[in-house]
Amino acid sequence: MLATGSWAWTPRTDGVDLPGVFRYRTLDDLEALRAWVADRSAALGRPLRGAVVGGGVLGLEAAAALQSLGASATVVEFADHLMNVQLDAGGGEALRVLVNDLGMDVRTSLACTGLGAADDGAVATMRLSDDGELPVDVVVFSTGVRPRDRIARESGLAIGERGGVVVGATCRTSDPAVWAIGECASFDGECTGLVAPGNAMADVVVDRLLGGPRLYTPAPEGTKLKGVGVDAASFGDVFGLTPGALEVTFTDPVARTYRKLVVSDDARTLLGGVFVGDAALYPQLRPMLGRPLGADPSAFLAPEGGAPELGGDLPDDVVVCSCTNVTAGAVREAVTEHGCTTVGEVKACTKAGTVCGSCVPVVTKLVHAQLEASGIEVSRAMCEHFAMPRAELYALVAASELRTFSEIVAAHGTGRGCAVCKPVVAGILSSLRAGHVLSRDHAPLQDTNDHVMANLQKDGTYSVIPRVPGGEITPEKLMAIGAVAAEFGLYTRITGAQRIGMFGARIDQLPLIWQRLIDAGFESGQAYGKSLRAVKSCVGSAWCRFGVRDSVGMGILLENRYRRAADAAQVQGRRLRLRPGVRRGARQGRRRHRHRERLERVRRRQRRREPPPRGPARGGPRRRDARRGHRPVPRVLRAARRPPAAHRPVRRRLPRRHRRAPHDPRRRRAGHRRRPRGRDRRPRRRLPRRVGRGARRP
Repeated sequence: MLATGSWAWTPRTDGVDLPGVFRYRTLDDLEALRAWVADRSAALGRPLRGAVVGGGVLGLEAAAALQSLGASATVVEFADHLMNVQLDAGGGEALRVLVNDLGMDVRTSLACTGLGAADDGAVATMRLSDDGELPVDVVVFSTGVRPRDRIARESGLAIGERGGVVVGATCRTSDPAVWAIGECASFDGECTGLVAPGNAMADVVVDRLLGGPRLYTPAPEGTKLKGVGVDAASFGDVFGLTPGALEVTFTDPVARTYRKLVVSDDARTLLGGVFVGDAALYPQLRPMLGRPLGADPSAFLAPEGGAPELGGDLPDDVVVCSCTNVTAGAVREAVTEHGCTTVGEVKACTKAGTVCGSCVPVVTKLVHAQLEASGIEVSRAMCEHFAMPRAELYALVAASELRTFSEIVAAHGTGRGCAVCKPVVAGILSSLRAGHVLSRDHAPLQDTNDHVMANLQKDGTYSVIPRVPGGEITPEKLMAIGAVAAEFGLYTRITGAQRIGMFGARIDQLPLIWQRLIDAGFESGQAYGKSLRAVKSCVGSAWCRFGVRDSVGMGILLENRYRRAADAAQVQGRRLRLRPGVRRGARQGRRRHRHRERLERVRRRQRRREPPPRGPARGGPRRRDARRGHRPVPRVLRAARRPPAAHRPVRRRLPRRHRRAPHDPRRRRAGHRRRPRGRDRRPRRRLPRRVGRGARRP
């Protein structure tokens, strides 16, 4: 049986053999990359400038790995958007925005044409296809893989057009005594690069060797981006290539999310999906691929939801874990036949959710639904020490005078606590203002980050991010942060919460760093404890000529008010769209607000495909009346008031010489003259009463 896998392909480019050029494929590649970044950064005395050739899943993971090692990352992609195989153009553009927020530079529609060397022979520059040049200190190639089929070629086995050993549904090669599985096998002209098809092929070979009839049928592939800090996932027919396919798309530029579902022509059967920024629906909808949704597709994508919860009533033949090819029926059998009563026992029995973990929410719903159907009570306990969820424990602690962990666990729990319940109790006590988080009774409950007021990083150093309410900062505070970073040699970057982070501080430097920052007027609490991190805001009416309220002031008020609200969970709020009230005397703002509300009502009516109202409420261009203060309706509002095409009457417009001006002089349009009367009146050209077949009307 051949299971030789694949190898990382690198384009034929000048300089690919220079020191500092790596491939992103094996653990040895990662170790070599880590060692090079550390040694080269120490030799140059500065953070390295990195570049990744390839904007696919592995390319973005390689860029995130470079950032975690302290180097910058520029992604160079030949296609016009990131993850061009897994995402459509809209999803790729949404992913670009999120990746840019992480500090990565993205350059699409470009190719690497060559690499240049420095004086010491290491890589120093990258030449691009637009005749540009990029300074680099480390380059990572992630441009795809090729099957290892050399043994098969030398043995005379059949090879596919794109490489790989040709196999059939039984995973046999052209020689009946030889089998091939995994990335070296070519099934229907395609070589897979994922682990799930390899596992399925291995099951087929084992079953065939034991005399079974199993055949290999490729399952629809799905991809989820991991290890980057951005949610991006897709499955099925992403580009809508199925005949008659419909695409339902929802884009939220405020929350920076992009969701798309591809359904059949009758909007019932799910054919594919794309999720960027929020992939919570991916594990629920992927098992429904090729099956009826049971609800309106737009209900799944709307912010309010409205679609039924999926997971507990899936058919038995639906694959819920594609990594290990576990079906919903196998999960139910683990509960009914093997006596599994927890999700952990089901995972150990079926191996579902043990590879990438994206299917764990669906598996959890299946297990709980089957337990309830079997008459077994599903435990809602927080952990083995507390038999109630957090909400009930919070209500009990708030109603009592308990203010320490020992008192709470003695009254409502058992044992001495664990890593699950201690942070929860710490968050409850912090929200109830039960004392300082580092007091004698509360300090053992806190994480390392809360003790030192810094975030522990993977290399043992810490990051310091002082709180900046509302993002409002003075030049003096900016210079103070710069002075601290320069004094202690820290790496600085703008975080996704619009704050300035300083990375690379040793634990013995943290007291001195915080002393400098506190003297400059800063305080701690940003991203350390389980509390409010930041409130983003625009400049508002203070600077924006279209602003109607003080957004910065509101952001500062919210952040200072709720900065002590602590919780063990991470909650991300969406930007509030408040009714834009008007300051005293701001008549222009009131007028603009009325027009905006009117325009929004018209647009809502058009989305619902309703005919426009008749009568005076329909409105139109009004003439100016100085006594009443009427002003013309804005042009954009006039255009929006036009009814949809489905409700507009289809009429044939005659040439201008045949049009009649309105008789009422008060309703005359600009440029129209009163119709001449008397002998100056020109004879009207009359149309024929009847027009024969084939004749043309003038």
